[in-house]
Amino acid sequence: MLQHLLETGLRQTMNRLVRPALHPAVPVSVQRALISQAYRSSVPPRGCRFQTATLADRPVVKSSYGQTSRGAVLYLHGGGYIIGSAATHKGLTGHLAKTSGCMVITPDYRLAPEHPFPAALDDAEAAWLALIEEGFAPGQIAIAGDSAGGGLAIALAMRLRDNTQSLPSSITVFSPWMDLTQEALYSPECEPVLQPRWTAKAAKLYAGGESLRTPLISPIFGKFEDLPPLLIQVGSQEILLNDAERLADAARKAGVKTYLEVFNSLWHVFQVHSGQLDRATAAVQTAGEHIREHLAD
Repeated sequence: MLQHLLETGLRQTMNRLVRPALHPAVPVSVQRALISQAYRSSVPPRGCRFQTATLADRPVVKSSYGQTSRGAVLYLHGGGYIIGSAATHKGLTGHLAKTSGCMVITPDYRLAPEHPFPAALDDAEAAWLALIEEGFAPGQIAIAGDSAGGGLAIALAMRLRDNTQSLPSSITVFSPWMDLTQEALYSPECEPVLQPRWTAKAAKLYAGGESLRTPLISPIFGKFEDLPPLLIQVGSQEILLNDAERLADAARKAGVKTYLEVFNSLWHVFQVHSGQLDRATAAVQTAGEHIREHLAD
């Protein structure tokens, strides 16, 4: 009963505070400030440690909990490629550090409109290569991300594969944004977070002058062969449900070991409420187990 009331309260908070902030009429600079405040409700587990550093000439936040293994997670934050930061996602990355037993490294990749595609992807790739230069074997690194960061994680894996680079041990994505054309958005009865007009604006700002059907912008149009094991989590109350299901279908058809979890009556990147909402905590636990299972010994 208490969890049901908490879900209801969190949904109302998202609908009344976050969704209005993500309106296309609100300037990007204002959205960045508002969302950074909204993420204060996402709390890391007690005892989690955070370190600010630089990796590949970009600021990063390193999240760790307890005795970390030899593994690392390169985590790419969400925000439509125009908002969000390593700092906003410390709650989520802190819980992922706890459940995976890994150091979670979250880069502040460059954002649009100041830095459109391929800046974010270039920064993600540079961070990957820098981790390898620091001594991590590719099989000891997982990549993960939420929303736009989920799409970016898939795009990074595709670019590494196409450039015959070593691939990560696994991929984990929460509510991934796979199709920036928005030609197949889901229409849930309730959508507490995202507005299609805002995501359309973010897509245009990120793509710059490039086609939205470019596979490294909208990875759903890319090839999925030879990608690492993939875990996808998504809520039923979000316009990106179809993106997640299409990703799972395409990856499976390409022979990728794929796991899809749809959480009924939950919203976009509900995992930020891990530690508060039991189903969010359980989802991040599953994500941590997926990461641990596929790390190289």
